[in-house]
Amino acid sequence: MGWLWALIVGGIIGWLAGLIVGRDIPGGIIGNIIAGFIGGWLGGVLLPEFGPETGGFYLIPALIGAIVLVAIVSLIMRSIGGRNRA
Repeated sequence: MGWLWALIVGGIIGWLAGLIVGRDIPGGIIGNIIAGFIGGWLGGVLLPEFGPETGGFYLIPALIGAIVLVAIVSLIMRSIGGRNRA
């Protein structure tokens, strides 16, 4: 049951990061879960063990990491989309 809770928390973190940045992550729910997991890892590198923990994620570092990830992915997607239009 712990893995299910981790999937839910990862999805919520990815979704919140998309809302804060103002861009959706490609892939819908699965993309949000992946962004939450990668953001949790990235945030753990930047700010290890900081803030409350739920579902195996420290929420504040995971959210910060997911925001960075979504911003980077949206910049990459925008640059790829810009090339196709020219």
